[in-house]
Amino acid sequence: MGMLKEFKEFAMRGNVVDLAIGVVIGGAFGKITASLVNDVIMPPLGVLLGKVDFRELKFTLVDATDSVAAVTISYGAFINTIVDFTIVAFAMFLIVKVMNRLKREEQAAPAAPAAPPADIALLTEIRDLLKKE
Repeated sequence: MGMLKEFKEFAMRGNVVDLAIGVVIGGAFGKITASLVNDVIMPPLGVLLGKVDFRELKFTLVDATDSVAAVTISYGAFINTIVDFTIVAFAMFLIVKVMNRLKREEQAAPAAPAAPPADIALLTEIRDLLKKE
């Protein structure tokens, strides 16, 4: 039973849950970015470059035969992946930049010191009165 309890404590720790949520959101964000690159950015870019579909750009090393598929280097898919990565990296950069700014603002405005307990305040008042006499 000890191991199960220890695992539960580990799994429910804030960092693990935050990490799991980040992975799920990151996967969804990756799909959105891939769609943005493949369906929105690359088609107009292909039109500007002479009606080129980047996904179809490839070097054929060995032509296909009846029993063997063609051997190709698909550099168009690689270009799509580079654009995809660049967008994701820039988005992550912006998120980290905002988080760092928020963290700096938190550190710049330190919290006001807590009021001393009532007994300490009373003793301080008594001390000050005695000093006056």
